[in-house]
Amino acid sequence: MISSRYSDVPPSLGDRLTHILQAIDDIDKLLQSRSRAEFASDIVLRLAIERLFEIISEASRFIPEDVKAKNADIPWRRIADLGNWLRHAYHRVDADILWNIAENDLAPLKRFVEQICNRNRPS
Repeated sequence: MISSRYSDVPPSLGDRLTHILQAIDDIDKLLQSRSRAEFASDIVLRLAIERLFEIISEASRFIPEDVKAKNADIPWRRIADLGNWLRHAYHRVDADILWNIAENDLAPLKRFVEQICNRNRPS
């Protein structure tokens, strides 16, 4: 039997926000000084990025609607759907789409999550 190091306690909202920020930072580091072509041709890198997007997607599902409503410019539904697409339509994953998401959509999400974390940080 495989031993589990995971807790039975689900992650808190703060944990999930931290998971999103960490995944975004990891994506940024992995793609730093890489070209779109390098990304598209490196299967291990692409799989790592896909997994990080899955983490962002799953964690985003647990952000309360009233928090999400504070920034309607973030495509929350698309973020949630991305995880489903990566898991269920894995055969149709397109490196260019992933690259575009990393390049265009992560910075606004990161700024928003950082604002939420800063507002809820004890003084």
